[in-house]
Amino acid sequence: MVRLPVFWTLQVLASRTCLAHVFELSNLQWTLKNQNGSIVVPGSLPSQAHLDLFKAGVINDPLLGINEFTERWVVYDNWTYTADLTPFTQSYKEVTSEKTLLVFYGIDTIANITFAGHPVAWVNNQFQRNIYDVSGYLNTPAGGDKNLTIALESAWYYGLNVTMRPDTEYFPNTANVTTVDNFEYPNVRPWIRKINSDFGWDWGPAFVPSGVYKPAYLVTLSELESQDPTVEASYPVTSSTLLLDEISLDIYKYGQNSSAAPDQSADWILNITFGIRSVKSFEKSTVTLCIPELELTSEPLNLGSIPANINENTYLSVNWSIPDGGPERWYPVDLGTPKLYNLTAIFDPSPGRGNIPSAESITRTITTGFRTIQLLQTPYSAEEIALRGITPGDQWHFAINGKAFYSKGTNIIPFDPFYSRIKTETVRWVLESAIKSGQNMLRVWGGGIYQPSDAATDGGLYDFYSLCDELGVLAWSELIFSDTLYPINDFLLESIEPEVRQNVRRVNRHPSNAQWAGGNEIEGMVMSINTSLANGSHYLDEFVYLFQDYLHDIVLSETNSVPYTDCSTTHGVLSTDPYVLRFANGTPGYIYGNSERYNYDASVAFDLTTYPVARFVNEFGFHSMPSFYTWEEVLEDPEDYTFNSTVVMSRDHHPPAGNLSWPNPNAPQGQYQMTSAVELWFPTPGTSDVNQTFAQWCWSTQLFQSMNMVAEIAWYRRGAGLGENNLGSLVWQFNDIWQGVSWSAIEYSGRWKMLQYGMATVYSPIIINPFWFPQNESLTILVTSDRWETVHGTAHLTWYDWSGNVINSTVSPFAIPTLNNSLIYEGAGLDTILPSDYNVTDMWLLMNLTATVDNKTVTSESYFTPVPLAYSNLVDPQITVTPSDNYTFTLSAKGGVGVWTWLDHPSGTVGYFVDTTTGLPSNGYYLIPRIDRTVQFIRSMELSSVQSPNPADFILRSLWNNTHI
Repeated sequence: MVRLPVFWTLQVLASRTCLAHVFELSNLQWTLKNQNGSIVVPGSLPSQAHLDLFKAGVINDPLLGINEFTERWVVYDNWTYTADLTPFTQSYKEVTSEKTLLVFYGIDTIANITFAGHPVAWVNNQFQRNIYDVSGYLNTPAGGDKNLTIALESAWYYGLNVTMRPDTEYFPNTANVTTVDNFEYPNVRPWIRKINSDFGWDWGPAFVPSGVYKPAYLVTLSELESQDPTVEASYPVTSSTLLLDEISLDIYKYGQNSSAAPDQSADWILNITFGIRSVKSFEKSTVTLCIPELELTSEPLNLGSIPANINENTYLSVNWSIPDGGPERWYPVDLGTPKLYNLTAIFDPSPGRGNIPSAESITRTITTGFRTIQLLQTPYSAEEIALRGITPGDQWHFAINGKAFYSKGTNIIPFDPFYSRIKTETVRWVLESAIKSGQNMLRVWGGGIYQPSDAATDGGLYDFYSLCDELGVLAWSELIFSDTLYPINDFLLESIEPEVRQNVRRVNRHPSNAQWAGGNEIEGMVMSINTSLANGSHYLDEFVYLFQDYLHDIVLSETNSVPYTDCSTTHGVLSTDPYVLRFANGTPGYIYGNSERYNYDASVAFDLTTYPVARFVNEFGFHSMPSFYTWEEVLEDPEDYTFNSTVVMSRDHHPPAGNLSWPNPNAPQGQYQMTSAVELWFPTPGTSDVNQTFAQWCWSTQLFQSMNMVAEIAWYRRGAGLGENNLGSLVWQFNDIWQGVSWSAIEYSGRWKMLQYGMATVYSPIIINPFWFPQNESLTILVTSDRWETVHGTAHLTWYDWSGNVINSTVSPFAIPTLNNSLIYEGAGLDTILPSDYNVTDMWLLMNLTATVDNKTVTSESYFTPVPLAYSNLVDPQITVTPSDNYTFTLSAKGGVGVWTWLDHPSGTVGYFVDTTTGLPSNGYYLIPRIDRTVQFIRSMELSSVQSPNPADFILRSLWNNTHI
């Protein structure tokens, strides 16, 4: 789609006879002030108060040091943005305008809006788009006021006030029952339609920002029609007489709905819906649809009449049917081609004779794709149970274009505490990184934000779903409800319905969208409450009303192409039509729904018997430190560079404080969980260099995190060939919102953690992994495939000592059926498993494979040590690094095995390392003497402030450096 900057749009429109105009409110001179007027600084739009105060020098960078605490006063004040509207009136003084619309794509969150002294609206929902008729206000300014004023109320104080309303329901938290998961600012989240994590989370800060965080516009309309057709332009889209506020495109198979499986041979139905505000009525409107790549063009399709109404949208819909064999289907990139097409829609409110487009016609081009996506939740048949050995119960997995597949991915949180400064370049890097690590699905977590379609649509500011479409990664979408019970109050429901409808309609066009979940982790909370409180059934009934009935009906009234589930983690359904949740109504021993896993006892991190046996695991994780280089971005004093310094611990919000205590009084628990993990499994970091010791501690927590998650992913993928038929694993979490302790695989700057490289190995199409059960000393080695065809290859098992000498080696051919495993080795008892005449602390096993997939050779490797590395007799690897042209480095172990050899790139540079032989991401591996590794650092020029780093500044580390300089 051609996206034109708004200033270009204005120039074109002003130079023609078209009488509609779009004025971007960012062109006004804004002022920001606090409630008592003691602070007055330049403001901007889109922006948020913290950012404008930072620009003005009133506060420091909110992400620096302990500013999350020292700048809390910003949260407690009320902030007002004001701008003189004279530039708007001067721009259009020669234009006869009958109607003026004020368009906001997003206000965060509680605000009174005044236009030329006239009250316009009070808003309290961050996720809604709002349009107001301000016609004539400038001609009759109240009290001579010619300003636009947006008076923002502290969301924290607003929340406290709402909880005092007589109709506000009380949610009790007790020692045994949690009805509201509280972070820094407690008890208010259920009452405010705002990003939940703005009030704090266990991986992020609590800034509670406020502002006009998305673009806003003034649109003038006139009953006098244009003489020229409207050109494609940025949002908002207008002709002279009407505003085309929404375009929703839903593509599905004829007869398909949430409970009816699509007939894959049926025609495609393109349902296109227009949301329109018009200053005049039109008797007959049409739309002509065209897909040039397919040489398909519809006849003008009748939409019906348009009333004169600018106070609310008029919705007009039409279906276009095209044969199944025409479009190539969209697939996730690991399963096919994410094929996209350009659909051109010519909307004409008043077509002439012969359907000649009128001067009021509007042309829009939508990039989209054709696919079916299902979430299968019906019971497994007796035949499948008997023939495939599946454990009885319900399915819970996705199918793309009629084919079940393995969902490999992570969970996405907001990209920044301040939405208005997120850039497409940052998001593209994160999404491209997902592809590079083998992911095909990202879960858009329900405690954050509805991610935008692209920078232009609805003032999105940056691309998200459009990038998912382009790159070929599915997006599991969620409504913004998370980790708390929600009240059934009319004033909330009235706000929630338009929020949900607007966002579902907007996202419909994106083939990457996989489903809508009602919220995050709430079903489990309410089930616990139902059995723990005397009045627990009351809360269960409210949950059923909101998540089983109300939100379900809203979502599915707006889309036929994607499924709805009540919650991210769910026990599944008793029925899809009607939609009835299962809750605890299951047969013991059967498997239902999906699952999650968090266990912070590091002693059982690799105990496979503690991992869930589930159909799909949508959350599991362990936290780690950011890298030393990332700490350099925020730590201000040398004494801060220790694992348990006050500043470092203040950025560990796990477990959450539950109140405004600072630093987090519970942070020692989170720090201990990471510390004990390192001490249990690795040599404890400690050298004569304080900074190196701190860097090794940070790195070691990342190493443990990666090893833990890789082990879990391998376990869940193994389940695809077992009774649970596990077909999904989504790691918590992928990206970071700031520089601090978190569960992420990618740091705030875009730097890859060890987990990101770990996922690149274990999310490969074909993997080899050990499964060790210490209780009975049994070892199983499997190769696992997520391909739709049988895969043939060869596995190599080689025992080494820590000096890098081969003890013995075996070769095994294999053939892996569709979405299944193949057994490479099975043994019990260390005396049988281990080579004889060697101490258990002196050896390790290298497992690797080669296979052919899609006519390409793929490889995979993993490692097994019979005792933790903390007790292994490691040998000085004496690693040398030889740099060459174009940031290529050859690594050689001249002594022993370099255990988890790792290259760190310097501060200010963002990129990743690839193996020059395979072209795949490569960092963090066992470097064996006489088997060199050559890697190249691929830079992101868009994200790097230092674009040409000195190769000498790249730092080598391995486990040996935990205790040696």
